[in-house]
Amino acid sequence: MDHTDAPAPVGPAPLGPARTDEAPAPHSRAAQKERTRRALLDAALGLLAEQSLSGLGLREVTRAAGIAPTAFYRHFRDIPDLGVALVDETLGSLHQVVRALLAAGASAEDRIADAVALIAAHVRAYPAHVRFIARERHGGVRAVREATDRELRNFSYEVAEGLAAQPESTGWTVGDIQMLAELYVDLLLLTATSLLETEPGTEAERAVLTGAERKLRVVALGRRHWREDRQDRQDRQNGGLTP
Repeated sequence: MDHTDAPAPVGPAPLGPARTDEAPAPHSRAAQKERTRRALLDAALGLLAEQSLSGLGLREVTRAAGIAPTAFYRHFRDIPDLGVALVDETLGSLHQVVRALLAAGASAEDRIADAVALIAAHVRAYPAHVRFIARERHGGVRAVREATDRELRNFSYEVAEGLAAQPESTGWTVGDIQMLAELYVDLLLLTATSLLETEPGTEAERAVLTGAERKLRVVALGRRHWREDRQDRQDRQNGGLTP
């Protein structure tokens, strides 16, 4: 799979692997280096459709990419390092997109529908990347597990910042907002993983999307009553006296 020359998916912002540098000239040495690196990442993704990263061999990847094994070390230290790069490009691209979505002035209902549509579009555009995260999040390569945990934690911080700016969060503690952000991240990741097992336009896909929206609505409903419930519990702990 090669997304280097593919058109970007239509949407509010790019959903594909994050690119932080400007594209080099087509025939430059830097361009060749980037093509080789991309070939290694794509070859690994293709091979990982059928196996885990812990069983992936360096020579297997370079053979699939059509390059010499020695060229691998110009781009990655080892297979775990390549896996970390896949984590970074898979999850890194979602930070700004979801943060912008949460900061928008839309209603809670619109935000739910937009969030589910965003995740569905990302899964359909980049299924191999999502499958990699779903499989390796708890896989046998420690560096990849740690990178995934770090990215998801950073992702939840981005979501928490967006939630904190919304009127519904008035009076919430930092800890409560972070808890809510982590709940949203877990639900969206679960939705993405479930979508991998469905085909676009099928009843199974509609069931996953409908279920995700319903779960997010339940969370939104609980959010509206959380501060009031929290105050009631504090009152009970203080013998019914409001401090």
